[in-house]
Amino acid sequence: MKIITINPATEESLEEFNEHNDSEINEILESVKIRFNKWKKTSFKERSDLLINLAKIIRERKSDLAHLMALEMGKPLTQGISEAEKCAWVCEYYAENAEKFLADETIQTELKLSQISYLPLGVVLGIMPWNFPFWQVFRFAIPSISAGNTCLLKHSRNTSGCAVEIENLFIEAGFPKDVFRTLLIGSTRVEKIIKDDRVSAVTLTGSTPVGKDVASKAGSVIKKTVMELGGSDPYIILEDADLKNAAEICAFARLINSGQSCIAAKRFIVIREIKEEFERLFIEAMRTYIMGDPLDKRTQIGPQARRDLRLDLHRQITQSLEKGAKLLLGGKIPEGKGYFYPPTVLTDVKPGMPAFDEETFGPCAAVVPAETLDNAIELANNTEFGLGAAVFTNDIEKGLYIARDMLDAGNCFINTFVRSDPRLPFGGIKESGYGRELSFFGIREFVNIKTVCIG
Repeated sequence: MKIITINPATEESLEEFNEHNDSEINEILESVKIRFNKWKKTSFKERSDLLINLAKIIRERKSDLAHLMALEMGKPLTQGISEAEKCAWVCEYYAENAEKFLADETIQTELKLSQISYLPLGVVLGIMPWNFPFWQVFRFAIPSISAGNTCLLKHSRNTSGCAVEIENLFIEAGFPKDVFRTLLIGSTRVEKIIKDDRVSAVTLTGSTPVGKDVASKAGSVIKKTVMELGGSDPYIILEDADLKNAAEICAFARLINSGQSCIAAKRFIVIREIKEEFERLFIEAMRTYIMGDPLDKRTQIGPQARRDLRLDLHRQITQSLEKGAKLLLGGKIPEGKGYFYPPTVLTDVKPGMPAFDEETFGPCAAVVPAETLDNAIELANNTEFGLGAAVFTNDIEKGLYIARDMLDAGNCFINTFVRSDPRLPFGGIKESGYGRELSFFGIREFVNIKTVCIG
């Protein structure tokens, strides 16, 4: 079987990859399991030195990595460079902190010794999406490897070149060959690998339906999972907000990665009395973004990563308009080559419309009017998702109360956009998943939290 990658800006074929056959999959599984038994015995100093070297190589090659992302999934070059730099940062963060995060802890009890130890589990399988083809992988792999685990990657088929390159980066940095391996396979072959005894844990970043499927398969064989799934992130804009600043931040938050992000702002819940002014400023900000060739450094919005993704986004917009939403900007598929979709703004969006109920994975913003603060919070929480949320207000005490106590999400920000950071735990609630990545929480997800006592 062949895997063929497609340039979404030109619709041309890029490269052919041979899918791994059953014999090759078995060899890879065996090799990462054998390597784990050696890697878990390495010191934090050895792992740290390799991570620092990996970060150095990534920074040296960030332009090349960004070029590959642009070709395979349409990410604008400047954003690809930022993604590569973030991968280097997470390497450095765990190089500096892994030993501290996993140090033994002593608990005072009536026993002579009561100790908590954090020991690696084994082989961690990561099933990763195309939208941040390097960052999503490094986000799970670096803390896992820092803890003494080995990793397998099943990446999206359309970013197979990125998947291969990630494995090459680990080898180039000096990691033993089988600490990190890439599997070039289709989705139908994943279940067997999840259930293989040589795999100890599974993590997935992707859609909620896929997450449910993977979690059920892993659960059937009692394997630990972490799920980072979809989102329909609400941004609440209150009457006392700095509207111009809010509009500019909201436009950026909606259009980053061409709108293809689980934590991109999607529903903009605006108090009615300021709705018209916010819309004017918001549209003004959205119009400034340049859509075009992702290899052009001026480009801020590239194509959607695949044809089917663009068609589904257009369906969501069309059906929302049919149900009563109003179109303020965009909303039409451009002519010509490439899976481009323009910045789009819908208003008067309500529950029951796809733009409200579903995750819109593209540059489409849904403006939702709210009558009061309580109504705004109710609308924000009226979703099956719970990944990110934000509130804009000049009353910081009120904003903190809303973000901390009232919004149902794993990541809540005030007067800025939601983003991940190696220093902070990242993850969702409800159908946005469970478990946490990054910070000391992330490195402790795939360890055996072992109690050791002396009587």
